[in-house]
Formats: sequence, structure tokens, C-alpha cells
Amino acid sequence: MSRPSATPGADLARELAATLRGEVRFGAAERTVYSHDASNYRHLPLGVVKPADLDDVRTALALCRQYRVPVVPRGAGTSIGGQAIGPGAVVLDFRRHLGAVLGVDRERRTARVEPGAVLDDLQRAARPYGLRFGPDPSTHSRCTLGGMIGNDSCGAHSVAWGRTADNVESLDLLLADGTELTVGGPLGPEGRAELLGRPGRPGRLLRELHEFTERHLALIRQGMPDLPRRTSGYPLDALLPERGFDLARALTGTEGTCALLLGATVRLVEDPPARALVVAGYPDETAAADAVPALLPLRPLTVEGMAADLIAALLAAGPRPPALNRLPAGACWLFLEVGGATALEAYQAARGLADAVRREPSAAVSLVTDADEQRQLWGVREAGAGIVTRLPGGGEAWPGWEDSAVPPERLGDYLRDLRALLRRHSLHGVPYGHFGEGCVHLRIDFPLTEPQGVLVFREFMEQAADLAVSYGGSLSGEHGDGQARAELLPRMYRPEIIDLFRGFKQIWDPENLLNPGSLVDPRPLDSDLRHAGPVRELPLALPYEQDDGSLAKAVRRCVGVAKCVDPNTGVMCPSYMATGEERHSTRGRARLLAEMLRGGAIPDGWRSPEVREALDLCLGCKGCASDCPVHVDMATYRAEFLYQHYRHRPRPVPHYSMGWLPLWLRAVALAPGAANLVARSPAAGLLKRLGGVDPRRVIPVFPPETFTRWYRRHRAAHPAPAGARPVLLWPDTFSDHLQPNVLRAAVEVLEHLGFDVRLPSGPVCCGLTWYSTGQLGTARRVMRRSLRTLAATGLPADTPVVGMDPSCTATLREDLPRLLGSDGRPLAERTRTFAEFVDEYAPEAELPRAPVDAITQTHCHQHAVLGTAADRRVEARMGLRNRVLDSGCCGLAGNFGFERGHFEVSESIAERVLLPEVRSADPSTVILADGFSCRTQISQLAGGRQSLHLAELMQQALHRSH
Repeated sequence: MSRPSATPGADLARELAATLRGEVRFGAAERTVYSHDASNYRHLPLGVVKPADLDDVRTALALCRQYRVPVVPRGAGTSIGGQAIGPGAVVLDFRRHLGAVLGVDRERRTARVEPGAVLDDLQRAARPYGLRFGPDPSTHSRCTLGGMIGNDSCGAHSVAWGRTADNVESLDLLLADGTELTVGGPLGPEGRAELLGRPGRPGRLLRELHEFTERHLALIRQGMPDLPRRTSGYPLDALLPERGFDLARALTGTEGTCALLLGATVRLVEDPPARALVVAGYPDETAAADAVPALLPLRPLTVEGMAADLIAALLAAGPRPPALNRLPAGACWLFLEVGGATALEAYQAARGLADAVRREPSAAVSLVTDADEQRQLWGVREAGAGIVTRLPGGGEAWPGWEDSAVPPERLGDYLRDLRALLRRHSLHGVPYGHFGEGCVHLRIDFPLTEPQGVLVFREFMEQAADLAVSYGGSLSGEHGDGQARAELLPRMYRPEIIDLFRGFKQIWDPENLLNPGSLVDPRPLDSDLRHAGPVRELPLALPYEQDDGSLAKAVRRCVGVAKCVDPNTGVMCPSYMATGEERHSTRGRARLLAEMLRGGAIPDGWRSPEVREALDLCLGCKGCASDCPVHVDMATYRAEFLYQHYRHRPRPVPHYSMGWLPLWLRAVALAPGAANLVARSPAAGLLKRLGGVDPRRVIPVFPPETFTRWYRRHRAAHPAPAGARPVLLWPDTFSDHLQPNVLRAAVEVLEHLGFDVRLPSGPVCCGLTWYSTGQLGTARRVMRRSLRTLAATGLPADTPVVGMDPSCTATLREDLPRLLGSDGRPLAERTRTFAEFVDEYAPEAELPRAPVDAITQTHCHQHAVLGTAADRRVEARMGLRNRVLDSGCCGLAGNFGFERGHFEVSESIAERVLLPEVRSADPSTVILADGFSCRTQISQLAGGRQSLHLAELMQQALHRSH
């Protein structure tokens, strides 16, 4: 497929770029990553604007109006109905620069926010005053207030604190014609009279709206269902006189189709200082739903339902969270949270609620007061939207019938019939959600990639809509309609109400510029599906065994829940945390790869410059493989892309200088003194330039002796005691040639514990530097050579192998079998980290005591692949007072931070948490970092502070004890 010769909308793009302070992006990469939200749909926009301020918003809208180009406002892009995308539109990304919490008024219990303000930022701003915003969707760490207002979002606590519409004080609006006005409500007669007397365009609009309501009072009163979770259609009943002509409520949930939001004042609620969680277990989900009406009068803060099939999907995707042990017997659970002024008060409230649960003979109860266990359990519930996109059997599940709602007292019967409807269509899904308000989340394995799949999708959606309406329910109870459900609104509302929706939109946006096709005159629900169209058959080098050998299926794992754009916590995604650019997030990269496979806006296949640029800042940290709810593995996709992109072509210089570093280090080991002289001479600058190394990076000092040479001398002078159990120590390249003290410490500690420490009979290498730079053929050869060396060592096949560097150890455990298949599995299965080995093979040994304060930087590969539970147990046995930093990736990531062009991003990642923590730590505090990259980053950027491997700390403690 040929690449377009000109940028679509070039004239508009030029005018926007010349006028705005913010970014204007009309290229293929940006259009691709903004062509999806969290729905089933794909719409390529004309371009993307990231306004720097409100004047940018005004100017961008005026220019789009001049060019007759539609505008779609966007927050975090987590909309499930397709509301945050639009064909040929200009997408306004409010999250990038307009995300401030402008102030909190403690007395009035309100807050002022910009439209792109993230919910968790608002919660942090309100917390010192004992306040919070009531609604809290599971995407709270990245969803924006503008998006919540657009969709009338709810969340787990809406049963106590209401929907977003219940918590909006006023909205500052910009209309498509440039008119600005602030709306609030509800109002009494005098307030309405004042409003209707306003001069100019705002007054005319408000009078027209009032007259529209007066003409249709009876129809609106009779035609709008009274439900706690009705978010389908326009909330016209908010305009009724008895509702106070509540314009703020009437505009909440309009999905960006009536006005752009410039700012909002929202109401806050008291945040209980203490919480307790009652988990009630029932035989099945209908029994749990039937129990809800009797529990609601006790006023719990949450009534969330979660069935056993969601737990099965969780366990199929990853390790079992320890807090699941607190689930009582049952196949469906209600999470019933209560609050109190003190821990005792919360406990007493929980105990009373638990007593009420026990009145149902089939119910079992667990009372959880530990804050960490509560967080773990809520984490499972919050990850539900991602977890259930892969069913326990491995099938793909999709949104569509995502959040229907019925009266809570009818939820049990509705769930029975919904399950029956799924069976009739041979479909499967995992219902869960806000049982206290009758709202059910459901991802379904629609066969959308099969020829008849779209027909199955449409038939089910129509019948499910009729089922919900037959129960007096709403098509949407939380996420709005968008393209997914707007076509079905005539099944819920009379034709006259549908006409009123059209009239309401016409008053606000007569030229239909704002998010057209989303609610009024909607696009068909089975059009524009992101799975439609051919998938290009491109050659693959890696197996993708969890995705049936398909890269297309692998990148479809990303459904847009966007945990990767949470900028505040976790490992995923460090490059996004540094740049704030969507294309540098896991989600953005997955969208680019999917478009590359489609051959649409990214037509160049493996030669795509857009994909190469986006992946250039991927650190290969593997954080997404563990932290993403659906385990998108961008490090693997990156290795594949680099292999294919540079196949039979010259590579970037760092792929040779640092990708082949194990070979160069062996040469340096022949004359380390001379190498150190050169590295500290004026010639070092030339060497860095030739090697693609950033000039600000310091070349490490080469030790006078490698570890393997030291080991031969050591073993000759200190033979292993007879009968000691052998253990094979893996001498990874970086520890062997650059920091041999780590391996020497391991030898001393393991010998002290009674083990016979052996080395392979010759040089070995895990192949990581070649793998991470996409030199997969060389990586395979290196790995096979290492396996042959191990086989020649002569040790029993079950001898444990201890790796000291987490990245190397993770490669042996995960990437080795991926590249070598069954040949690599035996080594992967017997490879342990240092802490894992001590924990597993010396569980009763008395470890040297180290009762000191410490902070730990966890290597991202250890976090993602290996785990840290053994480290915590070993540290506890040593008496270490340790605090593990929530710092994510250190930013060096092997060769990444050394490459020219990456230094600023590498430093920015480290400065987010790691470096400030290290600099502020007391001089007596031990800095623990098992990763060579982490220790190097700390030593080069933290003002001279040094860090230790756990083995080195144990060695020091051993010396002190003697």
C-alpha cells in the first residue's frame, strides 16, 4: 500500500500550528493512536490538537468551524462506547496540558478543575481536607473529570455518593459557534427568571431551551425512566421545573455532543478516615444479586458483585494475589465497604453488616480490616475491565453490551435471563459490577474476527437491549452510549423522545460540529469495528504461544483501559511517564502495531518509521507484561519489530557497540588498565561519538580482574568441602566484567551457607543485549552455545542455577524458552534469583543479621518476571528495616540510557521517584539495587551515592558478625 503524498487537512493543520501554543499533530502516528478509545471502534481523525490553554481551545474550535471540520473532545480515551473518537475530526486532547486542579474550597466542599484534570489528582488535592469526589470509576488513576462529566461516570461508591451528575455544581461551556456560558442548577423561579433574562446569544439559547422544555413537559415526564443508573440518552428530565431547570445536570452525560467543557466546579463529600470491607460469598451471581435489596437499607458505601469466573480469568492471566485467600466460600461475592471516623467504628459497622449478610443461610462472610488486603481485593475488582477481555479458556472478549442497568430488585432475574441469552447465541462472558445499583459489566466473546461474527454481534445486541428494557432498565448504566448503543436508543425510548434528543442537540450545536454521530443520528453499531478488514500476513520470528502464534491477536490484547497512562505509580509505562505522549505508552504502541498489520494509515509494514519512532523510547522494561491487566508484552513486540525492521539492513550504531557488548568486554578484559586510561582520556569523547553513546554518560571503570579469573584462584586455594550440595552460579557479563564484587559476595555467602559453588565450564551469556536490540538470530546462537557449555559442565541436570542480575535471570527464565522452545525450558525451570535460592534451598539457615534501615530499587524485570516475595522473606530473616520504593524503572534499562538521544528521557524517569529518594536518604541508609543498570544509574546521577546488591549486604553483615 502506498503512502499518501500529502497530509490530510494540511491547510487547517498549518493554520492551527501557526496560531496555537499547544501541539498540532496531523501525521499518521498521532492519527493512529487517537483513532481508538476503549471501545470496539476505529475512526481515523483528521488530526490531533493538544491545547496548551483555554485560548488554544477557543481558537482551535473557531478554525475547525471555519473549515467545517468536526471536533471531538477527549480525556484519557477510556470511553467504552466510542465517544472519544470520530472519523475525519480534530480530536482535542485536554489531558495533555489542561489537567490542573485549580482549587479546593473546604467550607463549600467544592473544587475547581480543568477538563483534563485526572480524578486521582483531585482526590489527592481534597484529601488534606478530609474530602473526596464521590464517583470513582475503576480507571480513577487516569480518567479525567471532563470525561467523567461527558459520560456521567459512576464507580463503586455511587451507591453512597451518586453519579457524576449528582456531584456537579457548575460547568463552564464553549459552544460550537464560540459562545461561552456557565451553567449550574437547580434553580428556583427567581433564578430561572434571571437566567432567561440574560442578554445576547447565551440568553437566546437559554430561552429556546426553556421553551423547548415547556412545550414537551408531559412527554419528558412520562418518557424518561426513573433509574439510579440511567445514562442512556440525554437527561432531559433535568430540565423539568420540579428539577429546577438543572442545566449542569442536563449537560452531564451528553458525550461532548453539545458543548466543549472549559472548566467545572464539582461537589465533594466527606471521606471516611477508616474503612472496613465485608466480603459476602454466595452460591452464584443471581443469589448475590437477590441478596442486595435487603442490604441496601444498611447504607454500605459499596455493593460490588464479582463472580468466580472473573477470579478464574485473573488466575489464568497471572499469579494469585494473596488477598484472594480472604474470599469466603462461594461462587460470587459482594464487596460491601463501610466507613467510620475510627478503625473501631468502621469495624463495628462492618460487623453489623456481616451479621445482616449471615441472615441468608447460603451466605458466607469474611471481614477484612487490613488496608493492604483491602487494596489487593479492590485491585482485582478494578482490573476487571482488562482481566475479562481474555476468558479463562483463552478466548477474546469484547465490550458492546458493557454496562446495562436494571432496578436493583430485579437484577437477579435479569442476570438469569442474560445468561440464558448468552447460551442461546453460544456466547460467553463474565458479568460483574455495581450490583447495588443494578449495573452489570460484561465482556463477551463475540466472534468479531470471523465472517459471521458481525451478524452475531448485531443480533445479540438488539436482543439484549430488548431484554434490559423489558426489566425497566437502561442500555447504559455508566459508560454512556456512543456508537456502541446509540442506535439502540429507539428500543428504550419512544420515537417522540428520540426526536426530542435531536431537538436538544440542535439547540446547542445547530451545525452538528461536536462529536457528530455519537448520540443523535448515530453510526450503526456494527460499522467501523476495529477488527474489520484484512490483517496483513507479515513474517514473524517469535512464537506468541499465548496468542495462537499471531502478533495481530497479541496486540489485540490492548482494549484501551489505559492503565499504562497512569503517570504516578507502578512500572508501566516509564517512557510515557517521561514524555506524556500517547504514542509512547503501551496502548499507543499497540495501536500503531495494529495499524501496521492492517496496512491503513501505517502502510509500510515492518519498515514503518512511525512504529520505529514510537518503539525507540520503549525501554523494554517488561512492566506492561505484568502490570497491564491483559499483559500486553511490548518488550517482546519491540524485539520482533527491531529484528524485522533491520533485517538485511544496516543497524543503528548502538546495536553494534552495545548490542555486542559481551564480546567487546571480553576483549577489554585482556588489558583493563589500558582500557581505563583510554576511557578517562580525551579520546573517550570520540569513542562515545563513534559508539552512539551520549556524551554525558560515564564509561564504567573496568576492574583489574574479572570474576571468573578470581574464582579460579579462589577455588584452587579453597576447595569445596566434600558432600556440599552443588549450585551453579551464572557469571553474567556485566557482573563478571564490570562489577565482580557482586559475584564474589555471592560465592562467600553461599559457601558460608554450606553450598559448593560451581561455574560453567566456559563462557556463557544469556543473550539479552542481542535480544533487546532485535538481533534474534545472534541471540539464539549465543543461547544455544551457553546451553552446550552448561551440558559440558558435568553437574546433575537438576542443579539449581543462581543468577545475580535480574535482567539476565529474567531472560533465562522467560526469553530463553521463547527463543529456543523446549530446549530452553529445563534451564528456565531451574534458574533462581539469589534471594529465591536462599529462601528455597536454605530455609532454616541462620542468616547474618543486618538490623539497618534500607530502601530498595526493584529492577523492572524482577518486578515483571521474577517477583520479589523471596527477597522480602530473606530481608525479614536478616532483620532488615526495608522500604521498597514505588519508583518503577530506573531509566537506564541496559543500553537504553547510554544511547545518544535517550539521556533526557532516562534522567526524567529516574528523577520521578528514584533519584529524589536516594538523595534524601540518610547517609546511614543502605541503598539496595540488585540490577546492574539500577546501580549504574544511581552511581552516575545521584550525586555519588552508591548502592548494593542483596548479596553484598549479606556479605557485609557476615563480616561484622565475625
